[in-house]
Amino acid sequence: MLPVLSVLPDERLSLIPERILVTGATGFVGSHVTARLTAAVGAPDGRTGPEGPVRPALRLLTHRRALPGHAGGAPAGVETVTGDLTDPASLRGICEGVTTVVHLAARIGGTEEECRAVNTEGTRALLAEAARAGVRRFVHLGTAAVYRDEPHRGEAEGLLAEEPVSATSVTRLEGERLVLAAGGVVVRPHLVYGRGDTWMVPALVDLMGRLPYWVDGGRARLSMISADALADALVDLARLPGRLAGQVLHACHPEPVSARELVTTVGEALGVPLPERDVTLEEACARLSAAGDPVTRRRISLLAVDHWYDGSRLWKLVGAEPGPGLPEGFAGYAPWYREHMGR
Repeated sequence: MLPVLSVLPDERLSLIPERILVTGATGFVGSHVTARLTAAVGAPDGRTGPEGPVRPALRLLTHRRALPGHAGGAPAGVETVTGDLTDPASLRGICEGVTTVVHLAARIGGTEEECRAVNTEGTRALLAEAARAGVRRFVHLGTAAVYRDEPHRGEAEGLLAEEPVSATSVTRLEGERLVLAAGGVVVRPHLVYGRGDTWMVPALVDLMGRLPYWVDGGRARLSMISADALADALVDLARLPGRLAGQVLHACHPEPVSARELVTTVGEALGVPLPERDVTLEEACARLSAAGDPVTRRRISLLAVDHWYDGSRLWKLVGAEPGPGLPEGFAGYAPWYREHMGR
C-alpha cells in the first residue's frame, strides 16, 4: 500500500510551526529555491500560532555536494541533514517535525536502473518517511517530458497522453505517479533556463552547431520558464495556506515562444551563428542519423513540433505573475551563460 500524507483541517494548518525540507537543494532549480527559502527563514509570514507569528524553518537534504554560501555554517533557522535517496535507511528521521517537503532531486541521465533507483525508488522511500513523520504537503518537481512526443498546443493538465521514451523520463513519471497517489503535488515545466542551467541552453547550442538549419522554418511554439519564476512558484506552493492534494500543475510562461525566437535570442546573446536555410524534421533527423533513435529524434522535435501548455492554473493558484518573457528574461542570464560556456 502506498503511503498517504497527513491530512488536517485547514483551520489547524494555520497553527502549525512551518518547517520545510528541500531535496536537491544544490541543483539547478534547487539552488534558486533554497536561496528564496533561506531569505524567508525567521520572517513572519502573516500567520499566527500558539506561540506568536509563524516563522518558517528550513531543512536541506544533502548528499555529495556542499551547500553554496554556507562555509561559515548555515544561518539561524536553517539546518542540513545528509541522506541518499538510494539508501532508505539513510532517510530515517529526516522528516521529523517537517510540515512540507519540496522534492527537487532527480537523476538525469544514466541507465534505467540508475535512474529508477533515484527517481522512482528514492521518491518512494522519501514518501514513506514523509508519511511516517506526518508531513502534510509534498511538492514535487516533475517534467513535461513525460508526455507522448506529439504536438502539444495549449492543453491543460490531464489532457495529454503520458508516454515518455528516455530512461530519465520513464522513471521520473513513475516517481510522479507515486507522489500523486500519496496526495502530493507535481509541477511540470517544459524548458527551463537561467543561472545554473547546464542542460537546456548548452544542449541547444550544441544542436545549433551540429544542425545549422531552421527546422520547418522555426515555426514550432514552445513553453519556457525562467529558473527564478519556477523557484518563486515552487516556494509559493510550499507556503500556500490550505491543502493541495493529488494535482499536476504546468509551469510555463503564458506566452509561448517560437523556435526561431529561441534560437535567435540564444544565438545573438552567445555569439552563435544563426541558421541560413531550412530543412524538414525528417531531413534534420536524417542528418543526425536519428531516424531509429527516439531520444535524439525527440530532442530535434523540440525545435520542430509545438510543445506549449496551459499554465494558468498554477499562476492563479499562487496569485503571482511569471515575470518577463524569453527575450527580456534571457538578457539577464546571458552574462552567466557566456562565462559558463566560455563564449
